[in-house]
This record gives sequence, structure tokens and C-alpha cells, in this order.
Amino acid sequence: MICILSGSESDKPIVDKITKVLDEHGFYYEYHVASAHRTPDLVDKIVKQKTEEGTKVFICVAGLSAALPGVVASKTPRPVIGVPVSSALGGLDALLSIAQMPKGVPVATVGIDNGANAAHLAIRMLKLLEALA
Repeated sequence: MICILSGSESDKPIVDKITKVLDEHGFYYEYHVASAHRTPDLVDKIVKQKTEEGTKVFICVAGLSAALPGVVASKTPRPVIGVPVSSALGGLDALLSIAQMPKGVPVATVGIDNGANAAHLAIRMLKLLEALA
């Protein structure tokens, strides 16, 4: 399973790019809106619950400070894919925030607003896990 998190309802157009690809390929996912800044307890609860339930990959969509992917990566051993959203500075601020994680807290990062590539990367990860099983 894939868990998609976005920091705001305004990220829905990017989330739609993700879910479109996952739907086309028949992959199960859940989508939640939870902000690393406005609802940190909800982020904690979702990540803990989904990790315990066996979620294999998290995809996090975030703009501006784009803390969500890094926060999620700090709370789960599962792979996290960050999707930076174009907002301030054309999304470059979000891209750099997601890509520049501290040692030991990796986040795979796709291009700005490129939800489709996040979905394709998650699919590849899941297919690799399946092949290794």
C-alpha cells in the first residue's frame, strides 16, 4: 500500500496527478491531508498507524517550507518520496527543502509539481519489493 500525504487541500491538483497514475496501474493507496506545522500530531498518528498497518511507501506533497516529507521520513523506516509544489520562488524553495535532508533521514525527491513521477517511482519500489520476496 501507498500512503499519500499533502500538507494542504490546495495541493489536491498535484495529488490528482499521483492518484491518476496509481489508478491506471491498479495500485492501492490512501490519501490524507496533514500539515507538519499546523497538525503535527495528526501527521504523527497517520505515519505511525500506516507504518504499523504495513504501508510500504509514503508520498508527501508539500510547498513553501516543505517540511512534511522530512518529518515523515524521520518517523518511519519506509521509503518517502517528496513532491515539491510550485508556490514561492517557483517551487525551488520546496525542492531544495525536500532534497537537502540530514544524514540518516533520506527522502527521494521528484521534480516540482511532478506527482506522476512520484507515483511511477513508488510503483517501481513496490515491484522491486515484490521481485525480492
